[in-house]
Amino acid sequence: MARPTSRHSRPGRTLLVLLALILALGGTMLLQRAFTPKLGLDLAGGTTVTLSPVTQNNASPPEEILDRAVNIIRDRVNGTGISDAEVAKSGDNIIISIPGVGQSEAVKLVATTAELRFRQVLAMAATQVPQDLATNAPTPSGTAAPSSSATQPAQPSTSQSASAPKPSTSPTGKALSSALTAQSPAASPSAAPSATQSGQKQQQDGKKGQDAKATPTATPTGQASQPPTQDPNAGIDTNGIDPAVLAQFNKLDCANPANRGQGVQDDPNKQYAACETDGSYKYVLDVAKVVGTDINTASAGVQQGTTEWLVQLDFKSKGAGEWSKLTTAAYNAQEPRNKVAVVLDGVVITAPNIISPIPGGRAEITGGFDQISATNLADQLKYGALPLKFNRSSIDTVSSTLGQDQLQGGLIAGIIGLALVVFYSLLYYRGLGIVAVLSLVVASILTYTAVVVLGHNANFRLSLPHIIGLVVSIGITADSFIVYFERIRDEMKEGRRTLRAAIEVAWVRARRTILIADAVMFIAAIVLYFLAVGGVAGFAFAMGLTTLIDIVVVFLFTKPFIALLARLKFFAKGHPLSGLDAERMSEAGSTGRTTNPQEA
Repeated sequence: MARPTSRHSRPGRTLLVLLALILALGGTMLLQRAFTPKLGLDLAGGTTVTLSPVTQNNASPPEEILDRAVNIIRDRVNGTGISDAEVAKSGDNIIISIPGVGQSEAVKLVATTAELRFRQVLAMAATQVPQDLATNAPTPSGTAAPSSSATQPAQPSTSQSASAPKPSTSPTGKALSSALTAQSPAASPSAAPSATQSGQKQQQDGKKGQDAKATPTATPTGQASQPPTQDPNAGIDTNGIDPAVLAQFNKLDCANPANRGQGVQDDPNKQYAACETDGSYKYVLDVAKVVGTDINTASAGVQQGTTEWLVQLDFKSKGAGEWSKLTTAAYNAQEPRNKVAVVLDGVVITAPNIISPIPGGRAEITGGFDQISATNLADQLKYGALPLKFNRSSIDTVSSTLGQDQLQGGLIAGIIGLALVVFYSLLYYRGLGIVAVLSLVVASILTYTAVVVLGHNANFRLSLPHIIGLVVSIGITADSFIVYFERIRDEMKEGRRTLRAAIEVAWVRARRTILIADAVMFIAAIVLYFLAVGGVAGFAFAMGLTTLIDIVVVFLFTKPFIALLARLKFFAKGHPLSGLDAERMSEAGSTGRTTNPQEA
């Protein structure tokens, strides 16, 4: 086997890679203003929510359906297994414990059924007439306005309402129903005989070329007649709309939040009348052509070129085809049927215009989301809808179950373990022990920054099982150093004349052992993580994280740092305090063949 030389090692570049990694993690912490790790339920307390199922006749739900609901809720609040949220079943109720006090957004969304529908809009109307339209709209009255007849030839009052004005658009860009913008019809001629006679007299005078002058006695007051009932469907294309749904649409009052239908499990095979989230518009929606079960995966992200958060959807093969047909039909339709409403739990989140057919099986949901709401909605859609509707029977704030004393005890145990490893390394390896100490420092920096970044971006929370996993990792990291140091000594005892050559040859053999040991530990962590729940899964995650950090430290710091130290005379000539002196080399030698390290 050819002996590698120092030319094959470039420790400076490797250390720069490590420095870049540390700076990247530190920069992420600085940009996100996250400098301390998040704590779990047992160390920081949180919020407990009790959910009660809603069933017909208050009967107990089937056990398998309740278990399915528990699994879905657990996936929502702790889908990655690192947020330390707990979900348990107590009789027919489900108890959810979420770390952190005041988790209003999580509490609000945890019990929603998350039934998603994509429906084409058949009709829409504003809940209330905007203020500018309300003030300019003509008022129904039998009295003629003096200004209108003073400058124009008199005409029958019915001629002014013969042609209705065109519907206007709302301030938000959504079309208003013409029923909200059409002028009120004039009084019927048969409603008041005196008004009819006066109108006939004005017609005759008009034919003679005389100008009609409005006088206070031209028409009776509004008490003489009542305006006719306005058609609520004026300006609405009712073709294809179920009359029962249309009647429901006319009666729907979205101005009242209690009437907006939040949590209603609508039938996807029937047309549906729904409100928008803020109650500003109401809709008649066609049958659902695409539903939540057609979604393959969902993720939260930021819209390109903006700072607006959205939810990105990828459909399954069947859903992709139905989505393409739905958007094509909307694209070829007229306003407002060129819109597709996204309905979640009976409420319209958004109803965008379809400006072109959308093939490819992908879609985006926008609607004023922030990071938290977009992530929560994506998790709901990704993990599926609840099979039952639940009521939040109680919401309580709970204190930490362990508190600061147990946290301090865990930290003290970690410090003691770290100090013992440092003491042993310096006592047995002397100068090489400094490498072990610095490697542990680097590993601690990487672990802390990784925990903080994961806490801010993946909701990773430190609980007592996580801390135990981090403390155990100290021994795992020390094992890697010991394997490498002993291989260096073995190479020097076998007659490797230069320390640099011994370091390179020892590394080739030691890294295989280190990788195998870490691979076994990492596989055990993966199996434990996926088969366990709660605190055990958290312990497995922490152990797997520190195993990866151990590999990074050994490859990017320990080995290149020793390669740099080998260039110093203190180590190259075998100083008694270097840990590589002839006396120490001969202590463990069985053949008596030992040599002093020589400078290359």
